[in-house]
Amino acid sequence: MQTLARRQVLSGIAATSFAAVLADPRLAKAAASELKTVSITTEDGRSVKAALAMPAKLPAPAVLLIHEWWGLNDQIKVVAAELAKEGYVALAVDLYDEKVATQPDDARAFMQAVDPGQATNTLQSWVAWLRDHDAVAGKIGTVGWCFGGGWSLNASIAAPVEATVVYYGRVERSAEDLKALNSPVLGHYATADQWINQEMVSKFEAEMAKAEKSNQSYWYEADHAFANPTSARYDEADAKLAWERTLAFFKEHLG
Repeated sequence: MQTLARRQVLSGIAATSFAAVLADPRLAKAAASELKTVSITTEDGRSVKAALAMPAKLPAPAVLLIHEWWGLNDQIKVVAAELAKEGYVALAVDLYDEKVATQPDDARAFMQAVDPGQATNTLQSWVAWLRDHDAVAGKIGTVGWCFGGGWSLNASIAAPVEATVVYYGRVERSAEDLKALNSPVLGHYATADQWINQEMVSKFEAEMAKAEKSNQSYWYEADHAFANPTSARYDEADAKLAWERTLAFFKEHLG
């Protein structure tokens, strides 16, 4: 049974904007705690976990979320909860084996320790799990931020889905690789980003054209991590616009 204090916090979340919940650690923790932890054995025999949020009406399309370099923290779980409110089965996967960073040095170390082959297999396994789930109505999308943005694209290449969203993630893939895509790609990029920059994205767009795949890139007068309310580079207006475009994209391609 929920305590009165907990009910009050959850009631407060319902009356608070999505961005405000993301920016408030107490509200984010409470919202994240409502998700269910699920686990599977991957195709290569490892046990992996994810956080699952269910919509009110089932069956429904699904969205697989991939975290930033910080790991599967409360922020990403809150985004999953928000996608569930929008009518999607939302699965936030964990590529760090339950490790979560709060300092950049730790985040960098966790990111660099990820084995690409294992991460690919983890994502393939979760997509297959969603395909077989009774609550999922066929179509699946992916979305990721920063580290997870690149892996959103990688996941869609390794296990074709119906919609792919990249928030300022590495998109250095060849036309030959991109031929495996079964989905259009929506990208959100920042003009002041020194890492995921115009040169990288322009090359990606050219490779997508060679592969004859659909791609739409949006540029924002902002910096890397502009959609993260806990970041010093957060840009509220651009984050809101990018989220609206993401939801419209999922609505068009997933239903």
